Amino acid sequence: MKQSIERKTLTLPVEGMTCASCVARVEKAMGKVEGVSDLNVNLATEEVTFSLDPEQVDLKEVAKVVEDSGYVLHLPDTQTDKKRQSAMDELHLANYMKLKRDFIFSLSLALPVMIFGMITMFDAVRSRSPISLETLDKLLLIAATIVLFGPGKRFFIGAWKAARHFTADMNTLVAVGTGAAYVYSATVVLFPQWLGITGHADVYFDTATTIITLILLGKLLEARAKSRTTEAISRLLDLRPATAIIMREGSEIEIPAEEVIKGDTLVVRPGGRIPVDGIITSGISAIDESMVTGESIPVERMQGDKVIGGTINTTGRIVFEATAVGDETVIAQIVELVRRAQGSKAPIQAFADRVASIFVSAVIVIAAATFILWFALGQIGFTPSMINFIAVLIIACPCALGLATPTAIMVGTGTGASSGILIRNAQSLEMAHNVQTVVLDKTGTITRGKPAVADIVALNGRDRNKLLAWAAAAENGSEHPLGRAVVSYALEKGIIPAAVDQFTSIPGQGVTARIDNTSVHVGNHAFMNTLGIDTRVADRQIEVFAKSGKTAIYVAAENSLAGILTLADSVQPGAGDAVALLKSMGIDVLMLTGDTQMVADAVAAKVGIEHVRAGVLPADKAAAISAVQNEGRRVAMVGDGVNDAPALAQADVGIAIGSGTDVAIETADITLMHGDLSGVASAIMLSRKTMATIRQNLFWAFVYNVIGIPLAALGMLNPMIAAGAMAMSSVSVVTNSLRLRHYRPQN
Repeated sequence: MKQSIERKTLTLPVEGMTCASCVARVEKAMGKVEGVSDLNVNLATEEVTFSLDPEQVDLKEVAKVVEDSGYVLHLPDTQTDKKRQSAMDELHLANYMKLKRDFIFSLSLALPVMIFGMITMFDAVRSRSPISLETLDKLLLIAATIVLFGPGKRFFIGAWKAARHFTADMNTLVAVGTGAAYVYSATVVLFPQWLGITGHADVYFDTATTIITLILLGKLLEARAKSRTTEAISRLLDLRPATAIIMREGSEIEIPAEEVIKGDTLVVRPGGRIPVDGIITSGISAIDESMVTGESIPVERMQGDKVIGGTINTTGRIVFEATAVGDETVIAQIVELVRRAQGSKAPIQAFADRVASIFVSAVIVIAAATFILWFALGQIGFTPSMINFIAVLIIACPCALGLATPTAIMVGTGTGASSGILIRNAQSLEMAHNVQTVVLDKTGTITRGKPAVADIVALNGRDRNKLLAWAAAAENGSEHPLGRAVVSYALEKGIIPAAVDQFTSIPGQGVTARIDNTSVHVGNHAFMNTLGIDTRVADRQIEVFAKSGKTAIYVAAENSLAGILTLADSVQPGAGDAVALLKSMGIDVLMLTGDTQMVADAVAAKVGIEHVRAGVLPADKAAAISAVQNEGRRVAMVGDGVNDAPALAQADVGIAIGSGTDVAIETADITLMHGDLSGVASAIMLSRKTMATIRQNLFWAFVYNVIGIPLAALGMLNPMIAAGAMAMSSVSVVTNSLRLRHYRPQN
């Protein structure tokens, strides 16, 4: 147990990965390090997320293992989240700029090589050429050499590193393909006698240089598109202001926001951004929390209310006390959650990973077989056979397979975060799209969760004020929402709860306390039955109250019923529309509550829910979820993320609603920062759209290879066309994923 608590989870950049085979190699290398677990390598972000025991694992050893496998693991430092993200962005930008320079340089040489290589095919041009064909071929050789071992050297270095570990990746395919064209052509120019060639023969420097240039273009466009998939984290980090105004010795001074500590008193003027989390001590203002909760309308906050760092103070001046700074703030926790979600793997990716692990080796075998069959059986000659061999190598694209799932997961989770839908990991996102039944907790989910006393009925000659005083005194030690509502109502009426002795609480039933030498029992009908107290005198009134959706609390003194209090909890605005939306999506809706059947039916009728299970104690909610699952249905449980923790954990998908300010993510798979029930449907729809995108990506990645490789093997694809198609396949997958950025969940 101690070991699991002390384990750390890190997300670090990995430099040098180019395709799904690289991902497999890094995972295999790091997986051999004892103490490293929960390993996920993300090609889209070029990062690895893993857990480790700091006392058992030396990060330098992990970095050495990754380096030995041909890549660079960038170790963490003590920078803030924002600076770390900035450093990672700078690393990606540096790689992008190098790609851009290499592409431009390669293009500047490849174009002349391609043009001169093509025009010399015409006899009219050959006869008028001021230089001999042999001299021109040597000039093309020089240009091709510069391209292959200048901008194109990355592919040969990568192929060599893979070969050292007896593996192969995308670099292998490119290096072998272009290398074959280059070596053959160079031999024709420099040592034609080795090939038995007399006179002038065709060379393929244009093929080699054009392939390198087109693939560099594809990697450039891919890098540009991939950078946009991480915008969600950058936008969240940008919410934090650089400075904060704090009160020191009666004066307002400005300091760097990262120097704020807990307990500091801060001032935020109208239009200013709140630097850290805190509680308002003075002032009233409307706070724009849209970037955190997805709620577009500013929310009024006053003394005693919480404020979230990164939100905007729109109107009045407020003063608040810092309660959370640094990694403890809501924004920091959201960033960490999004980062982990984006680095996680969805189960659907497992198949693509298995294919990718053998893909390159299979392609090399197919290419070799293509050459042998065309040369030996087809008897078309060495050169055409070699061209078909090259085309097979170049058309194959493990990059698209490797990017199909992670890019969609990244954009989907980022889009959710920007709308107040926090998704714990890729597994949760995938699981949510198949939800068939949504189970809603009543209090705090369908209703506001803020019950208020509606009626006080004294029985057996008791006084109403005395009844309220007893109930408030007994419930003063309880944390139950109904109990707190009774205490609040009593205080409003000027009744101060008396001190009690021998307080006892029975979860799901009620409380007993000794007040002024009188045993007072406050609770539900089951509690009264357990105590043997006759409640028949109140049955008719209870039934009337229940039909109107009111919850009754019984108050007994010693062994006789003293009276009843009723509490009403209003339905959340838009709850009915949210339920109707879920039904329109083909999802069954079930309400669970500890209330009586009549109260539950009354609330359910208001929002259009037909399936209700009443009288369910908190401890029994998980069993109720299990019962639905045993019917063969995939279940999402929606609760407050705290009291419903067992049920949230039992459900296939646990959704915490209305608990965003506390970021209750420990048991919930999805946390809705904005407490609107419509967010449940939005989360499920986002999951469906993301999974649809992943399926599209995988379909086209597989179809591209299934169609392209046979065409190349049959001699129907020119290697340069194959190179262009390969480059565009990865770009198309990333671009398709980026379409999710335009989806806006309706909260």
